[in-house]
Amino acid sequence: MNKTILIKPLAEGEYARWDQYVDNHHEGSFFHLSGWIRIVTQVFHHRPHYLMAMMGDKLVGVLPLVEQRSLLFGHALISTPFCVYGGAIADNDEIRFKLESEAYLLGCELKVDYVELRDRYAHESKELWQAHCHHSTFSCPIADKPETILTSIKRKQRAVVRHSLANELSWDNQDNPDLCYDVYAESVRNLGTPVFDKKLFRTLKETFGERCNTLIVRDKHNHPVSSVLSFYYKDTVLPYYGGGKFEARELKSYDYMYYQLMCIARGKGITQFDFGRSKHDSGSYSYKKNWGMQEEPLHYKVALVTSNSLPNLSPNNPKYKLFINLWKRMPLSVSRAIGPNLSKYLG
Repeated sequence: MNKTILIKPLAEGEYARWDQYVDNHHEGSFFHLSGWIRIVTQVFHHRPHYLMAMMGDKLVGVLPLVEQRSLLFGHALISTPFCVYGGAIADNDEIRFKLESEAYLLGCELKVDYVELRDRYAHESKELWQAHCHHSTFSCPIADKPETILTSIKRKQRAVVRHSLANELSWDNQDNPDLCYDVYAESVRNLGTPVFDKKLFRTLKETFGERCNTLIVRDKHNHPVSSVLSFYYKDTVLPYYGGGKFEARELKSYDYMYYQLMCIARGKGITQFDFGRSKHDSGSYSYKKNWGMQEEPLHYKVALVTSNSLPNLSPNNPKYKLFINLWKRMPLSVSRAIGPNLSKYLG
């Protein structure tokens, strides 16, 4: 048997084979799926470099990579932008090392500033990789009944959810990517963040089908006040793009929405809730801790190529403060028109 490990680019005719490997690997995530090639090329117009590790005719590892190039935000090779998890998954460490080394060599060939791998789990790494992560992810099992789900939530947060249930809110999970986006776009503008292209939500739904669903929460007047686009993969639901209007806070519609999503997902046979990543000491980090879920540090790492320093695209970076404050005051129509030209580099 040929034991040589060959690294080659993913060809279009091999997407199904790639996805089967991701589906069967214990670390394979929704963000490793080949469908993201369509997202990064058609929505964000970036260049994918997906690598396959072969041992003879057998696929033994994969590494999704995307090249981002911007005069303002730099030039990087990332696994994977717009995704919270990434990095190489392989049959063993030797193969993973080979994929990671190939990623670095590719970064050198492309003359990027750095290569970033968004590993969810801790792995041994070669010396050229530096840990570079200030995020954790939160998750919990979903109980089998709505009342049990409610009692599983931490006491103070449970009281907030009970409050939300008395606010005459309603929910609708009939897929509506456009309305979900409209609420989300207003929410991120209010936070001072450029919004993604509206095409993103539609393309996610078209690409991933039933693995991608929206949930809209409405007030007693039937006005949408919060929304979330979620991913369903393996045994897990991951609320990914969530937002709300100004009145959402007072109505506790975020709390209502995530509780209802747990109930809906459990009804589909889903047993795990992945609340996604949050930056340490941020508002979203504190909010997720209040739910009492298990916190899991992430293990992103970076290899510098042409840059002399680690990247800092955090909104807490002082050089972005003025921009964020100005963006919050921008008319929604203007922010939606120019936001996608900036957000495509903020993945």
